[in-house]
Amino acid sequence: MKLFKKKQEVPPEVLAQQQAQNAANQALAEGTSTIRDIIAPAALKVDFNYLQIGNHYLRTFFVYNYPRYLYTDWLTPLINSDFSMNTSLYIYPVGSKEILKKLRTKSAQIQSTFSEQAQKGLVRDPMLETAYQDVEELRDTLQRGEEKFFKASLYFTIYAKDLEELNSLTGSIENILGGQLVLSKQTLMQQEQGFNSTLPLCNNELMISKNFDTGALSTFFPFVSNELSRNEGILYGVNRHTNGLVIFDRFTLENANSVVLAKSGSGKSYAVKLEMLRYLMLGSEVIVIDPENEYEELSDAVGGAYLNININSAERINPFDLPGADGSDPQEAENHLRSNIIILHGLVRVMVGGKMSPTEDNLLDQALVQTYAAKGITKDPNTHGLQPPTINDLVRVLESMQGAERLAASLKKYSEGTYAGLFNKQTNISLDNKFVVFSIRDLEEELRPTAMYMVLNFIWNRVRSEKKKRLLTVDEAWILMRYEDSAQFLFSIAKRARKYYLGLTTISQDVEDFLGSAYGKAIINNSSLTMLLKQHPAVIDKVARVFNLTQAEKYFLLNSEVGEGLFFAGMNHVAIQVVASYQEDLLINTNPNQEE
Repeated sequence: MKLFKKKQEVPPEVLAQQQAQNAANQALAEGTSTIRDIIAPAALKVDFNYLQIGNHYLRTFFVYNYPRYLYTDWLTPLINSDFSMNTSLYIYPVGSKEILKKLRTKSAQIQSTFSEQAQKGLVRDPMLETAYQDVEELRDTLQRGEEKFFKASLYFTIYAKDLEELNSLTGSIENILGGQLVLSKQTLMQQEQGFNSTLPLCNNELMISKNFDTGALSTFFPFVSNELSRNEGILYGVNRHTNGLVIFDRFTLENANSVVLAKSGSGKSYAVKLEMLRYLMLGSEVIVIDPENEYEELSDAVGGAYLNININSAERINPFDLPGADGSDPQEAENHLRSNIIILHGLVRVMVGGKMSPTEDNLLDQALVQTYAAKGITKDPNTHGLQPPTINDLVRVLESMQGAERLAASLKKYSEGTYAGLFNKQTNISLDNKFVVFSIRDLEEELRPTAMYMVLNFIWNRVRSEKKKRLLTVDEAWILMRYEDSAQFLFSIAKRARKYYLGLTTISQDVEDFLGSAYGKAIINNSSLTMLLKQHPAVIDKVARVFNLTQAEKYFLLNSEVGEGLFFAGMNHVAIQVVASYQEDLLINTNPNQEE
């Protein structure tokens, strides 16, 4: 016997209240914007061979035939194209037992065809023989478990601003695929289904697939794109192609040298200062030659040493200083003395405006040796700790030599004249700080090349004395490129920096003068890292020839925003956007319009 409980009736007033509440909730839901409402386009037009979503035109393709052999990375030209595109690859595993039965049937059919053709006396069919070999080879590998079998569908959806651009991109994508014997078609009358199939929803509404074994399918992966990201190093920026991070350590390359070329205001100093700040966190020392006082605020923020090199400052550098050497290696000490004499040759040439006869050049060589000898400094490494001579000692020796009168007179303004305080005193600075900046902004224009040369020599001597990871940045390097001797000296540092664990960073906004110099090109060739930011139309062709840029890359450099450009590391390069944190930006931004 079953007992049934009588259903309790809802009072009419409660029922009316519930219905009113439901109506209110429904009205509220209808008037509330959902995420779907926010992201939905204003309108959608479906045509037989394209879609129009808002102001964009879309077209979807499917691949229906492949060549007999697929090579690795065959999708690279398409994936790295400079137009917007969705790519979807659907993979469906097929059981080996099932496919082996079908392959056995297929093999029997081909053998039967062979027998029939032989009975008729027909000549052999190479296509049939190739098909038989492929079937038998696949049967063997599947049976041994060396391969698996799959069905795969590959679709592309391209985006354009108008129909003309859409048709142009259609031709491009068909040419790229057709050149590799990969045949594709538009999803005529199924553009909506094709678009849905390339959305990140995992809905294959077209279901157009081909058969692949493991080896053939592996050529689809990975979707190769230019990447410069490693497990070590610093963040340089964001990859414009993939939105990935460009993380790199320049000290892992053949050499740690870097060249930054860009027009004024394109963000080159910003990018370099960001690099300095991040390498400081990794324990590297940073040395800067600053022509425009751009690095003073950064130096103060990190507790660095800011040395203002000018006629009235207290900081002094003696170009006759010798690098420290191991007393147990006389050959090294002799090389240091000989090398510094050669460097002083170049410095004197810059001082006298590059005008020196062969006789004067020979006399200068003798005078330099005698000047060191007068202070007791010889090839003996034990004498290299003695107080070095100054430019005043060199002038006195030249005055005593017949035929060197003109040289002595030209150098006198550096020993007794207006510039004596800058060049005629002993060195009273050091490079013990982690961040050292040499400012030459307050120097007269005539003295800048000489001062930069002298500072480089001082830094180079310190680098050779103690090997450790260092970055040396020479801003506005075009100043040195104007004189052959200073350009040659900078080039010699670029060639030899690797032996002393030094990374030379050369920055120039006068790209034409830098590339027009033989030593400028040589410095680029000896730099494994290069950053090209926004370029001027007058020099873009020369830049394109030197760096072998494509038309798309030239256009990108001409239209780049501040902080955007091309980042070269070894044989690879990517489009990059330099990014900094808020705190970093406060330290390194020199834009006068920046709000405090």
